[in-house]
Amino acid sequence: MKILLYGLNYSPELTGVGKYTGELGSWLASQGHEVHAVVAPPYYPEWKVNKSYRVWWYQKEDIDGVAVHRCPIYVPSKPHTLTRLLHLISFAFTSLFVLLRKWFWKPDVIIVMEPTSFCKPGALMLGKLTGAKTVLHIQDFEVDAMLGLCMMNLGRVEGLVRGIDNWLIRKFDVVSSISLSMLENARQKGAAEDALYLLPNWSDTDFINATTSGDALRAEWGFAANDQVVLYSGNLGQKQGLEIVLEAAGALRNRPEIKFVLVGAGGNLERLQAQAQSLNLDNVFFEPLQPWSRVPQLLAMADIHLVVQRKGAADVVLPSKLTNILAAGGHALVTAEAETELGRLAKMHPRIYTLVEPENPPAFISALSDMIYASIERRQVSSPGARAVNSVARRYAEEYLNQDNILAAFEQELLRLVSAEADVAEANIQV
Repeated sequence: MKILLYGLNYSPELTGVGKYTGELGSWLASQGHEVHAVVAPPYYPEWKVNKSYRVWWYQKEDIDGVAVHRCPIYVPSKPHTLTRLLHLISFAFTSLFVLLRKWFWKPDVIIVMEPTSFCKPGALMLGKLTGAKTVLHIQDFEVDAMLGLCMMNLGRVEGLVRGIDNWLIRKFDVVSSISLSMLENARQKGAAEDALYLLPNWSDTDFINATTSGDALRAEWGFAANDQVVLYSGNLGQKQGLEIVLEAAGALRNRPEIKFVLVGAGGNLERLQAQAQSLNLDNVFFEPLQPWSRVPQLLAMADIHLVVQRKGAADVVLPSKLTNILAAGGHALVTAEAETELGRLAKMHPRIYTLVEPENPPAFISALSDMIYASIERRQVSSPGARAVNSVARRYAEEYLNQDNILAAFEQELLRLVSAEADVAEANIQV
């Protein structure tokens, strides 16, 4: 098959949508498919284009057998509502020229990664011109997320914006997403039942496993064997609401063995650092994003993992960082409402992680304190430096999050889609 991936983010971005889109492209290419990608230069989560790439020029490179076309994009240093819109619109405009040139290549399948919604019209147009099947893969309901998190105030035109977005969703042959609740959201927006496909985020459960040791990284970062390391790793942005972590650090500052480690980058990093400094939180440590090769050690280093979101975010965003935490057998504290996908998963698989209501500091601090106490008890049973594995989380990852199994099933869905179109074309010729 000729497969075109179209969206903002791609490898070598280490977190978020770019990581998964890059892995998808590489895996499909390894199966012998011809894969092209029309994307932006890597900029996330730092909100700064990688020094190896140019901001205002087109580039082409090969990554694991994928022909990757980089299109110019405006990247705001301090993203807010207006600059984010300009950011998204700039890519939709500059990428359209490359996208339309793919008419000569004649793709069989066009896969659009949301965000961003602004890519949908161009992809649908190319699908009409070439006869290609169109797939919308929703990592994040962009419009819902902006409105739900009050990142946009559209007033009377909110209904119009939602209506246009819903209309575009209904035009795709397949609408996939990363959770059942997000598929239900797509269904409510009008996507046909037979068009829906579950494509969860995955993990390389061989590379990230429960046997890796994090002792060397602990020692490198100056933590003792009996320290309790509470780790947040990923995007340090607005929708995470990480101020609650600093509040917990303040409440537990009299416990010197508890270390809060925030690893990552994002638009909220400087403000978090300034807040930690103003509160004299010497138990909070900031570290940059780590290379992929060090991620298993990073995950193994932590006694407790944090998956933090604001209210409303878990309805439309399933945090991708959780897949690797589960694969590592980590003990996680997750903020999400009980009725969300994360809430239902916690109910279906008791002890897979600890669930607490978002934006509720007393509940968050109480749950974290209980987890730290349980972690200390587990260590006393074993040894001071031993890491206790969450066997429920690890088993779930092995059964449901294995990368090869998930992508092989998706490949079959694409083959079915293309072969169905070929059968229809052959039938029309015979008639």
